[in-house]
Amino acid sequence: MNILGIETSCDETSASVVRNGRVVLSNVVATSLKDHQKFGGIIPEIASRRQFEYINIVTARAMETAGVALKDLDAIAVTESPGLIGSLVVGRTFALSLSYALNKPLIKVNHIEAHVYAGYLVDKTESARDLLLEFPLPVVGLVVSGGHSSLFHIRSFHSFRVFGQTRDDAAGEAYDKVARILNLGYPGGPVIDQLAQSVQDNDVSFPCAPMAGTNDFSFSGVKTAVLYYTQRHAKSGFSVNKVANAFQESVVSVLVRKSVDACLKKKAHALLVGGGVAANSTLRSRLTEHAAAHGVKVRFPSMAFCMDNAAMVAGLAYHKKTSSC
Repeated sequence: MNILGIETSCDETSASVVRNGRVVLSNVVATSLKDHQKFGGIIPEIASRRQFEYINIVTARAMETAGVALKDLDAIAVTESPGLIGSLVVGRTFALSLSYALNKPLIKVNHIEAHVYAGYLVDKTESARDLLLEFPLPVVGLVVSGGHSSLFHIRSFHSFRVFGQTRDDAAGEAYDKVARILNLGYPGGPVIDQLAQSVQDNDVSFPCAPMAGTNDFSFSGVKTAVLYYTQRHAKSGFSVNKVANAFQESVVSVLVRKSVDACLKKKAHALLVGGGVAANSTLRSRLTEHAAAHGVKVRFPSMAFCMDNAAMVAGLAYHKKTSSC
């Protein structure tokens, strides 16, 4: 079964063809990031305007790369929510029009649930690998991105139950705001991760709200702590690398502890991690190590599938379609 996925929830425009919910035949992404960098964040009007310009080209290239004709598609999948309203409208309108023209089913997918599913995707060279057998349901899912930090208990691909989430800033949002405080540009995640790696011993530390007794997160406080620290030391000077390292250590330690604790509470032997912050090198190494010590396997998507992409949308849509047949 070949499903074409369309993803336009934020600033990326992506199209992908996925076979049988697992094997990615193509995944094309066009980004308007450079148009937003000078503003220090995403400008919704610019994002939707670029998506309107890109979507037909991106979809045509995805079909060509996959070597699949439009008539050979079994369904069209599209991100329904959450996301920027104007961007979502571009993707949904395009997908609906294509579905109508081809007389193919249209499958609407939740963007955050798709991020969790991204861990089950493989490329054509790994097509024999069945991650559904390696990481059987039920599992715990962690989504960490610029807009979301949530824990899910997943019993089936139709049952994503949220049982933990941020009370304020998402983890990725905190990275971007701290990068702005430190004048590191946008987006903040990659540059903070890179600077943090250069620090071995650090005498700087920042608290991160533990939200004791809950499965929830809070990252607003650590961001504010960084702001106050930089203001206090503005005249005397401070090490940007140490601040970046201390901030990252605070955020990662909470994500690791809460995620593994969630697996133990739910008696889940596997943890799926998705979202842009899933590309963070420290989170990958610490979470894998800590989870293994508690008998929990962790699956991170490949780097291409951590960011917003249409492959995860098409992959999850497969399970929605097969269950309705």
